[in-house]
Amino acid sequence: MAQPTQPDPFLEVCRDSDAGAAFVLESKGEWWHAGFHLTTAIVGPTILTLPYVFRGLGWGLGFTCLTVMGFVTFYSYYLMSKVLDHCEKAGRRHIRFRELAADVLGSGWMFYFVIFIQTAINTGVGIGAILLAGECLQIMYSDLYPNGSLKLYEFIAMVTVVMIVLSQLPTFHSLRHINLVSLLLSLGYSFLVVGACINAGFSKNAPPKDYSLESSKSARIFSAFTSISIIAAIFGNGILPEIQATLAPPATGKMVKGLLMCYSVIFVTFYSAAVSGYWAFGNESNSNILKSLMPDNGPSLAPTSVIGLAVVFVLLQLFAIGLVYSQVAFEIMEKKSADVKQGLFSKRNLIPRLILRTLYMMFCGFMAAMLPFFGDINGVVGAIGFIPLDFILPMLLYNMTHKPPKTSIIYWTNISIMAVFTGAGFMGAFSSTRKLILDANKFKLFSSDVVD
Repeated sequence: MAQPTQPDPFLEVCRDSDAGAAFVLESKGEWWHAGFHLTTAIVGPTILTLPYVFRGLGWGLGFTCLTVMGFVTFYSYYLMSKVLDHCEKAGRRHIRFRELAADVLGSGWMFYFVIFIQTAINTGVGIGAILLAGECLQIMYSDLYPNGSLKLYEFIAMVTVVMIVLSQLPTFHSLRHINLVSLLLSLGYSFLVVGACINAGFSKNAPPKDYSLESSKSARIFSAFTSISIIAAIFGNGILPEIQATLAPPATGKMVKGLLMCYSVIFVTFYSAAVSGYWAFGNESNSNILKSLMPDNGPSLAPTSVIGLAVVFVLLQLFAIGLVYSQVAFEIMEKKSADVKQGLFSKRNLIPRLILRTLYMMFCGFMAAMLPFFGDINGVVGAIGFIPLDFILPMLLYNMTHKPPKTSIIYWTNISIMAVFTGAGFMGAFSSTRKLILDANKFKLFSSDVVD
């Protein structure tokens, strides 16, 4: 007998009066639009750190961890989409991660736990996108004007102004064309970097190819867990329910097609960047492979035009990434500040949107300028943020909603993934925090150099 539709006790207000849902998370998209959003959320300039990740793991373990993480995240996001589909069929379509977790687990504190982690991650990514975009501008400026007087914080201010303008695009769905361009940009700079690394690897000026790991066993272990945390952050996507919310109902089955599109791009870009960069530079790989191609001492190991074009592509994509991860903050703000009855572009809603989004971007820009060592926090973010949202909660939510038999393979697969990644999360947080502390003497507020 079909069970009657249950009301959702975790909807804070009726959706009819929820401006965050009606405006920011407008549900008009097709599955390929979800694919564009997913790709922008996952495939970003962080893939340029993959050779550095392999430096901490070596060839064999590097390939293994990258492949396992790819399979596990795809599986995790697939389960998440199945949970969302299950709730939609039961008459409770969830468009926010926090509502989904609170409803399925029947816990008010889970609502606040998810919103805290999700907001921290998304704001952190927004800060990082502005910082890296500012660094891209600084790289281009330094190449054109080696003795120029402009500092990193001035480039960050320029990027922030552009982000303030772009942030006025009112809905997540309105980013679909920007995110299609973002997908193409990710392929573009990946191919440029791969070609540059191959060229560098055969160059007479290339560093000796040494793939040995650190001599100390404890240092190797810490480096390995830091690398695993970075991979988790690279694959991480803490906004899948919000992306699925942009799909026109019924959304059932559409997200899986979007995931397949996204992971096709992941397969092409992640492996090519990791292999070519680590092959060319070995344990000399920088945390940004572009810096390895442009060493401080000695000639550039790739044509300036190739590196310059790759930097431009990275810069442009960072705007899209910053916008995508800002959507959760925007829908939280507009849930309280906007009046759904007044219309999306009414003066009543336009002025608060302009003010609040401008203030949010100014905050992100200020933090990026003040703390230009965000790269060192990447592993910590992966361990304490992305691992709970992407490797633990989806499995738990699936077991709670679909209730697979406790003797089934899927049940124990989910339990095993939760247990393994809980342990990896603790170890990764410890090792990443240790590295942060060891590098603390390099940190300088409003520095003009980004700490790796």
